[in-house]
Amino acid sequence: MNESSFDEKTLKYLKMLSRTYPTTQSVSTEIINLRAILNLPKGTEHFISDIHGEYEGFRHILRNASGSVRRKIDQALGEYVSSADRDTLATLIYYPEQKLRQLRHTGCLTREWYTITLRQLVAVCRITTSKYTASKVRKMLPKDFEYIITELMTTGSKDFNKEQYYGQIIDSIIDIDAADKFIIAMCHLVQDSVIDKLHVVGDIYDRGDSPHLVMDELEQQRYVDIQWGNHDILWMGAAAGNRGCIANAVRICLRYNNYDFLESGYGINMRPLSLFALETYADDPCACFKPKGTAGADSDAVIAKMHKAISIIQFKVEGQYAMTRPEYEMTDRLLLDKMDLKRGVVTVAGEEYPLLDTHFPTVDPADPYALTPEEQRIMEGLQASFVNCEKLQRHIEFLYKKGSMYRYYNNCLMFHGCIPMQPDGSYTELDVYGVRCHGKSLFDRCEELVRQGRYSKDHEKKKRGADFMWYLWCGSKSPVFGKDKMATFERYFIADKKTHKETSDPYFTLAYTREGTDRLLAEFGIDDPDAVIINGHIPVKIKKGENPIKVEGRLVLIDGGMSKAYQSVTGIAGYTLVSNSHQMYLSEHEPFASMEESVRTNRDMESQYIPVKTYPERVKIADTDDGREIISQIEDLEKLLEAYRSGAVKQGRG
Repeated sequence: MNESSFDEKTLKYLKMLSRTYPTTQSVSTEIINLRAILNLPKGTEHFISDIHGEYEGFRHILRNASGSVRRKIDQALGEYVSSADRDTLATLIYYPEQKLRQLRHTGCLTREWYTITLRQLVAVCRITTSKYTASKVRKMLPKDFEYIITELMTTGSKDFNKEQYYGQIIDSIIDIDAADKFIIAMCHLVQDSVIDKLHVVGDIYDRGDSPHLVMDELEQQRYVDIQWGNHDILWMGAAAGNRGCIANAVRICLRYNNYDFLESGYGINMRPLSLFALETYADDPCACFKPKGTAGADSDAVIAKMHKAISIIQFKVEGQYAMTRPEYEMTDRLLLDKMDLKRGVVTVAGEEYPLLDTHFPTVDPADPYALTPEEQRIMEGLQASFVNCEKLQRHIEFLYKKGSMYRYYNNCLMFHGCIPMQPDGSYTELDVYGVRCHGKSLFDRCEELVRQGRYSKDHEKKKRGADFMWYLWCGSKSPVFGKDKMATFERYFIADKKTHKETSDPYFTLAYTREGTDRLLAEFGIDDPDAVIINGHIPVKIKKGENPIKVEGRLVLIDGGMSKAYQSVTGIAGYTLVSNSHQMYLSEHEPFASMEESVRTNRDMESQYIPVKTYPERVKIADTDDGREIISQIEDLEKLLEAYRSGAVKQGRG
């Protein structure tokens, strides 16, 4: 065979590939390596959604890997280590620095303890890294300890020929006061290796007080992908400067008493809003705006006034969007002009209701959606704070880099929210700036506009994209919202709870049938009988008997209420889904107390194991999307090997 045996495009590609693999030996070695990798077990995948700023609970779920770490400890040590000692070891793995400090304070860090603990950690590390190649494990190790930890893991204390060698390594680590550092490094190795891939199915932001810390944690993950939720897109729109998104983001933070997060977490300047609220609503108790939780009577009173001030600004800004973007079909949300303050009533959907609050000093009845000069200055200041916050912009860039509207990976279709449907089961059509779309095409169009809202060089396209992010947050046909309206005004100002009702999209009943899931998967071009739809967004109300596993495991809901605000409704503290090479299962979590209590008492987060499906044969990498990618790489390398042997490509040449 000679150069003419390959078409020009293939030959050009093979010559480029030869720069990485310049000899037949290097190609052959890589083919052998990749073929071997195909026969390794599939890595464990971890699915989580609706974190909502609950950093402590989220961090613990990551570190205990939804109970996977404890199961690995039991697998490695269960036969000869007591349950109490395994509890201590688990806590050490979750929080090594903190647990070591606590053990030092109680005088437990003896030479014997170090010797036993190092040996136990080596045993656990062998189990958690056993699915990976040696090169992948080395990449997880800190460079300073790579050689020694590798030796400990490959030698083994039961190797007769190297028993003294193994023991001397352990003794030397203790003798030179390096044991703490080695223990910390090995604990992090267990954390990194027990889960191969993390999938976040939306809603990192809002309600909880530390979404910025959640984002910091996600940035450190070895592998993570994110499917955007409506709360994430709200903050993406706010970072793009959309005023509707900014007002909503600030209002929600004040509603949940997260003033400190805005100022300390992202450095958002809240002083102008505070001064304006204290002056404008000085004698107003703002009873409808008391924040959830409590920070003290004086603080709550100030936040309530700020909460009311930004809410009125929000209703004005949103009213402007509803009028200037008629394609959003949101004129039903224009309610400020429906108020009769003299009579103390508001008209909603043709019916009058008494107002709980009639003090609206900044609302001009002749032009109710116009911002006052002071409100205009506040919005300009907030807009500048959001757009120019370096940390927020870094976090939002990470959301774009790792995120998308949906993803299909390893037989799992992941998205947050719904595919908007009509009662007859047909997909709802939305006219998105002149492009009519539904189902999968709606998701694709939404992603296109979300990215335009950040990256477009065309000012008008960028503004349209940013405005559309506000629509995705609260629009009736938004796939990440999935309700007929967001009844924020009604919840604040009307006592009659029938006005508070937000009707869920028909998806949330029609998709929970065999016919519905099959049609939905077909819409995305998926005909795999083993495919699973994984949804977040709607909390599963366990207290009311709702089951998170639908259609015999064909669709799984994983929002069980990690947000503390929802736990009284759901009765639990969230779901996570785990898929390993043997099975897929849900972990149903009880509320997490705190890291401090966990370290002090070795108390783990209580979780109930719920099987979803068991695979008939152990799943190998060859059976996964990564495996199909590797198979394609092998085919390319085999062509390169053939080209080298035929002389079509010369070895050692670029």
